[in-house]
Amino acid sequence: MGEAVANVARRINTTMEDGLDTLDLSDCNLISFPDGVLKMIRSCADQIHNISLANNKLKTLGGKFFSMFPQLRELDLQGNTLTKLPDAVGEMQNLISIDLSNNNFSVFPEQLLNIQTVQNINISGNQISEVPWERLCVMSSLKTVDLRSNPITSPPQTPQNFTVLT
Repeated sequence: MGEAVANVARRINTTMEDGLDTLDLSDCNLISFPDGVLKMIRSCADQIHNISLANNKLKTLGGKFFSMFPQLRELDLQGNTLTKLPDAVGEMQNLISIDLSNNNFSVFPEQLLNIQTVQNINISGNQISEVPWERLCVMSSLKTVDLRSNPITSPPQTPQNFTVLT
């Protein structure tokens, strides 16, 4: 446990000291995003544009996380145990790419439909059977939606101007 905490602290310090725009906390065995991390990076949070929390054990992410990083462009949450996203995700108006692959979603996270800037959504390897095609099709910035390895029952029925991977 102590080694994991030290690893997280080292990565945060590197991001802060080097003025990086990326925070990589992948493979840290996190079960939640620690409030202590939010406090540590408060001073440079507006400079962070990419966050990876891939391959942890996250079951949930609170709205506080998303409100702390409104300028986020890329978010990698693949390989966790997430089942839903907080409403605050829909307020991320700079987000371009989100990776939710290999989690435990059974319902398409509709908060993503409120993000006008999102271009790439990867939600492969989940348990999603229904997709809100009509709402996805009116998202003008959307380029790719990866739905592979999901038990989707309804294929897209309306023409879309983005690539669907199934």
